[in-house]
Amino acid sequence: MYNRKFFLLIVIMLAIQLLLGGCSLQPSYSYEKAENGIIDLTKLQFENDIAKLDGQWEYYPNQLLEPGEIDSGSINGYIAVPGTWNKYTTKEGFSSGDGYATYRMTLITDETKRLALKIPRIFTAYKLWVNGELIASAGTVDKTRDTMIPQYLPQVAFFEAKDSNEIVVQVSNFYHRSGGILESIHIGGEKQILSLRYQNIASDALLFGCLIFIGAYHLALFLFRKKNTSALYFGLFCILVGTRTLLVGECFFIYLFPDFSWEIAHKIMTLTFYLGVPLIMMFFLSVFPKYFHVRMIKLAQIIAAAFVILIILTPAKIFTQVNPFYQIWTGIIIIYLIAVLIKISIHKEKDSWLIIVGASVFILSSINDIIFLSIWMNDNGPEFLKTIIRTGNLSSLGQFVFTFTNSLLLARKFSNSLDQEEIMTAKLIKMNANLDKIVFDRTEVLVEANKKIQQQKLELEEANMQLQKLSLKDPLTQLWNRRKYDEIIRLEWHRCLRLKTPIALIIIDIDQFKGYNDYYGHLAGDECLRNIGQSISTTLSDSDGMVARYGGEEFTAILPETRRAEAVEIAYMLRKKIESLHIPHEKSTVSKYVTVSAGVTFTIPNINSSHENLFKAADKALYQAKAAGRNRIEFLDEQTFNFTEKTNKEG
Repeated sequence: MYNRKFFLLIVIMLAIQLLLGGCSLQPSYSYEKAENGIIDLTKLQFENDIAKLDGQWEYYPNQLLEPGEIDSGSINGYIAVPGTWNKYTTKEGFSSGDGYATYRMTLITDETKRLALKIPRIFTAYKLWVNGELIASAGTVDKTRDTMIPQYLPQVAFFEAKDSNEIVVQVSNFYHRSGGILESIHIGGEKQILSLRYQNIASDALLFGCLIFIGAYHLALFLFRKKNTSALYFGLFCILVGTRTLLVGECFFIYLFPDFSWEIAHKIMTLTFYLGVPLIMMFFLSVFPKYFHVRMIKLAQIIAAAFVILIILTPAKIFTQVNPFYQIWTGIIIIYLIAVLIKISIHKEKDSWLIIVGASVFILSSINDIIFLSIWMNDNGPEFLKTIIRTGNLSSLGQFVFTFTNSLLLARKFSNSLDQEEIMTAKLIKMNANLDKIVFDRTEVLVEANKKIQQQKLELEEANMQLQKLSLKDPLTQLWNRRKYDEIIRLEWHRCLRLKTPIALIIIDIDQFKGYNDYYGHLAGDECLRNIGQSISTTLSDSDGMVARYGGEEFTAILPETRRAEAVEIAYMLRKKIESLHIPHEKSTVSKYVTVSAGVTFTIPNINSSHENLFKAADKALYQAKAAGRNRIEFLDEQTFNFTEKTNKEG
């Protein structure tokens, strides 16, 4: 319970830090603001500080002016950056998102060295000059929809600073609902700005990789177990959010493919948002079916389908107009999710706290993104709210936290399933151990009770024979087990005794197998046993011999009608074949690969000997092979062994 509360506290603190601190990995900021088109940054130490060129910029609507064409005495007015020009008042009234304009700012510094600008997405094409030099652009700036080309391309540009620096930005937009500079332009030293850029790109790439990998993993889980629909919905949701990560923030996908269609990229980015809402609802329904209403999920699917069709069939200029309605609907869904999660928490569903914590972080980050990207925020957002919500695109990081907690829950479910499987296996083993006695007792009762149930008895015996046949196979190596060995050695011994033909026995032991298991683990040990068992079985497939796993790392081979020379030759062939598998064994003192030792014996059965003595002779030979250094074959004649045993007893 303490660990659970500690983890919950850590995740909540992380969420608060992300939302209030803007998920910032940047150096210290200066929050000086421009007034009347002038910003004074003489107090900044650009080796350590980064500033935002926020505040009042000179604004020249419906004009595309280059640096030499701007007359300082004819300023049309000022506009707040970041923000859209949609609500800017001109002589003709309010502006719309369509149009073009020129922004101008005078930057005062006491630096005379090379500085850098980190330029965000500008809606939706721009050119940027510093001190009369064109240093950055994205898309094609022009005065009509037919001649301009939109593009989002966050980038870094450099310039030689002076005491007074003129920054001029031409912006045109005929494709998006909102136009202008909607995000902050950062300024700082080359090292600081490049570090900020690289950190953001690395963060986006890391989130993309993690989300796509986790999404593919959950889809694979669904393919292996189709009933697990929660893995399907969660996997698709991860892939959607991962895809969106490359199209927002630093727009890394556009950086890789700068000529990619802005329209298509914007459609994909919006589709990931619209489709994500019903997918996350379907995921929660599959995990907590008692708490979510199917009608609410259906409604979310229908609304998402309608908006998706609108995106596919209309240009961004149109479907961006309806974004606020879907954002409102998403807000309703978030309220509904919060209410249901509170209800689940109250009822203390098993392991629900993991999903609740992850979902809480994801919901908070999604609320941050909705507010940051909303038209209301860009056009009319209050300053105090803008100081809290300073960055967008946190939902990808929130989704990563959500994914992590869901993966923990999945791991816990797998662990519980394995525990239950081990319990059931132990019960089955216990039942199998007593099966013979149970069958005998039941048969006695049936015989004594009534002959009329003879048919039922026969059916039970037939079922028992099938079960016994299954119990004679070693489940790991698929060879015969010790029980089958005991049965076959008795039959072969009596047959060879009757026909007066020889019989040989080989006992094979893997050298220093305990060290192998301890070093490589039991899974590798099981694989080693399977490979060696398969090798022995394949080598003896053309003979009349019978191979069995006698127990642990020991194997036996019964070779009827086989004399000493042939048996020894077969044993050497098996030893060489196993060593040639080249199974690494770092802990072996014999070889760098897995090796075996074998004891070989043979005899012609007579009434004074037994198959037990045959086994003892082979086992004694195996002991001599180990004592002699392992990875070798030793032969001990069964009759010589019997004579030695008899002499020892008489002595």
